Amino acid sequence: MSTTYVDETSGSDETGKGTQEQPYQTLAFAIFTHGTTPILVRKDSAAPYEEPTQSALKKAKKGADGLEKKRKKAEELAEREAKEKSEERERRQKLLEESKKVVLEEDPSLPKAVKAKIGNLAPLSGQRVRVSGWVHRLRDQNKIIFIVLRDGTGYLQCVLSGRVAHTYEALTLTLESTVELVGTLQPVPDGKTAPGGHELIVDYWRVLGAAPGGDEAFTNRLNEKSDPSILADLRHLVIRGEIASAVLKLRAALLSSFRTSLVARDLLEVTPPCMVQTQVEGGATLFKFDYYGQPAFLTQSSQLYLETCLPSLGDVFCVQESFRAENSHTRRHLSEYTHLEAELAFITFDDLMNHIEGVICDTVERLLADPATAVLIKQLNPNFTAPSRPFLRLSYVDAIKWLNDHGIQHEAEDAKGNVIKDEAGNPKMVNHAVGDDIAEAAERRMTDILGVPVFLYGFPAELKAFYMKKMQTEGEGPVCTESCDLLMPGVGEIVGGSMRISDINELLAAYKREGIDPAPYYWFTDQRKYGTCEHGGYGLGVERFLAWLANRYTVRECSLYPRWPGRATP
Repeated sequence: MSTTYVDETSGSDETGKGTQEQPYQTLAFAIFTHGTTPILVRKDSAAPYEEPTQSALKKAKKGADGLEKKRKKAEELAEREAKEKSEERERRQKLLEESKKVVLEEDPSLPKAVKAKIGNLAPLSGQRVRVSGWVHRLRDQNKIIFIVLRDGTGYLQCVLSGRVAHTYEALTLTLESTVELVGTLQPVPDGKTAPGGHELIVDYWRVLGAAPGGDEAFTNRLNEKSDPSILADLRHLVIRGEIASAVLKLRAALLSSFRTSLVARDLLEVTPPCMVQTQVEGGATLFKFDYYGQPAFLTQSSQLYLETCLPSLGDVFCVQESFRAENSHTRRHLSEYTHLEAELAFITFDDLMNHIEGVICDTVERLLADPATAVLIKQLNPNFTAPSRPFLRLSYVDAIKWLNDHGIQHEAEDAKGNVIKDEAGNPKMVNHAVGDDIAEAAERRMTDILGVPVFLYGFPAELKAFYMKKMQTEGEGPVCTESCDLLMPGVGEIVGGSMRISDINELLAAYKREGIDPAPYYWFTDQRKYGTCEHGGYGLGVERFLAWLANRYTVRECSLYPRWPGRATP
């Protein structure tokens, strides 16, 4: 007969096995588990094992009796629950079998139902309507089934009771199934709430496409605790959610409002190519591919093509995808993003900034004035307020001074662009100097402190693209450009713009300075040859603008199917 060991300090009744290596913690549990086999006990790990005293045994037996009573009670409870579950399964199975006999047919004596989208139901109150969509929410309550239906235009509460709630399809209905529902549209009873203030009392319905239950059920594949990588893989399901769909609806309204603002300013929309053989922002960020044996790239910007439209079409804009091959994983970078770009002729640098400011303010005011989009903005960003005009304008040189005055530093870099670290391995932080490219983090921190939209303008020429017009300045200092970035709190840069070089000789010199072969740019250079003019333009990142408007943490939430380094699915 083997000996059972009890260590009252380091033993465990949960994980112990009663051996000398894995002792129990209590004498009562040892007796409950092994009966009156030889038992040795010690008070702590430093003491030797000894036989328990008679008084300890007597007390432990009472404890073991209590454990036995608990075991029997738990066993009885488990048996009762198993019986109840068995009876429930039998009742459920019987109910399902009976439900198969219930066959619904639409009553021809009732008024003909009007087919409508959920978003268009308001004028049809009191009438019989026919709607189709996806089961967004589902609740079975006392023989009444409540369905919240979604069809992309809105949400509708539907009530199934009586015969229509007793069909096999009703008893086995799952989330995200597609259904057609017919019934009378009625106001929600006093004291109750529902989307749109009305509900559908269903008299006929059918399942058009059942969604799986069990392990494959929608909520098992996707929920609030899902890992970000799973959310990215299941983006096609994520966009069915109320927040994701609200962002995409606001995006659509935003683009429509932008177009209205631009057209009102006599800009014409054009559609430039995405496959190009010239670069705009530098070769390091180009996606290159073979185009019938010739090198080609996915466009970084449509600016050069927009400039060619000015002599024939006047001021123009486009809403086009742009591509940047930057291995950046920040919350405001995408490899593919929607680029709203515009070019305007016969303007000054002040005209350009005034135009950008006006378009943005008009666009936002129009969105807030529309009840449907105002609701979306309130849902996504409850504390949003429209920006006031005029926007703050801050020169690059003054921004450098502001950063230093406020103790906002940046990481020091060597001549090769590598971060310099101290003896502890931490990045060495230094003040900003004129000529530095202001780091994204410092720029965003400054904007967040200021708390208002900021036009940062007048960047040194060596930091900007070859086509930007130089600013007329007096005295010493860097040669600056008539360029600007519009910064928004919480996001940072959302617009980049500049006046363009209008003189052909200055442009040819810029090609040479940057080491660019002018031959492929002949069509761009011709704009300065055949009737040049002062002109400028800008590019606005739609996803960044939407992230600001809807208070989204990352621009990845603001794209239908976002692309970033390593992510090109689904």
